[in-house]
Amino acid sequence: MQHSPPFRFALFAILMLASLTPSAPAIAAPGYARPHTPDAPTLAQSVPPPAGFVRVPASAGSWATWLRGLPMKPPGTPVQTFTGANKWRQDVHAAVIDIDVGRRDLQQCADAIMRLRGEWLFTQDRKRDIRFNNTEGKPLAFSARRDQSYPSFRKYMDYVFAYAGTYSLERELKPVALTEIAIGDVFIKGGFPGHAVLVADMVENPGTGEKRFLLLQSYMPAQNIHVLRNMHMVGAIANNPAPDPPANENAADGSPWYPAAFDGELITPEWTFSRQSLRRWP
Repeated sequence: MQHSPPFRFALFAILMLASLTPSAPAIAAPGYARPHTPDAPTLAQSVPPPAGFVRVPASAGSWATWLRGLPMKPPGTPVQTFTGANKWRQDVHAAVIDIDVGRRDLQQCADAIMRLRGEWLFTQDRKRDIRFNNTEGKPLAFSARRDQSYPSFRKYMDYVFAYAGTYSLERELKPVALTEIAIGDVFIKGGFPGHAVLVADMVENPGTGEKRFLLLQSYMPAQNIHVLRNMHMVGAIANNPAPDPPANENAADGSPWYPAAFDGELITPEWTFSRQSLRRWP
C-alpha cells in the first residue's frame, strides 16, 4: 500500500520520538514480581564470601540464582514483626530481605520458605507449578484461581499460610544427604510448633574444598525474612582458648556462614536441627 508523503513524515516523526523517549527500566534477571526498593543491593552483594572462598556455580534462571539476587533492606535494618514492632531479639540476623511480611500473623518459618519458592515460580511463569500441600496432604494449587495476577498470587499465599506449615512441608519435601547439600534446600522439623530455615547461598574454598552456606528464616510471630548469624561458632570460639581454632571455624564476629561439614546437630540462633532434617523440593 502506498502512503502519502505527509503520512510517511508523520510516521517517521513518531518513530524518531519513540527512539528518543526513555524506556521503562527493564527488570534485571532473574526478576522479582513483588514491590521492592529499586536498585536495592542483592543478597550476594550484601553478604560477601569469607576470605578464601568463592560462590559455587549456579545456572541462569535457577532457584539458586534467584535467591542470590534477592533485594535487601539497608544495612542495620531491624527485624520487625507483622505489627511493625521490632522483634524482641535483634542479635540473630546479619541482614534483612526486602519483602513484605503481611498484616497478619501468618508468614512465619515454613510460610516464608513457601513464599520465596512461590515468588520464584511466579517470576519464571511457572504458575501451574505453584502448589503447596495443606496439613491433610491436599494440594492447594494457584492454577485453580481464575485471576492469575500478582495481587491474586499474594492472596493465595496467605491462604496457603493459614492451612500449611512445617508439618505439611516436611512431608512434601524429599530427604537429601547432608553431603549433597545445595542452595534452595531446607532444614526442617515438622510439628506444632516446628521450624524451618532455607539454604540461600553456598561458597567453597577452592584450595581445601570446604563448603559453607547461608540460612534464611522467618520465625514466630510472623516477621521479616532475614539472614541468620552463626552465633554457635561465636560461642565455640569464645569458649576455646586454644591457639588453633577448629578446621570448620568460620568467624568470631557473628559470620552468617555455616560450615557444611559439621558434627552432631545444626545449631541456629533460635532452633537446633538434626543432621537428618535436610530436605529438597521434588
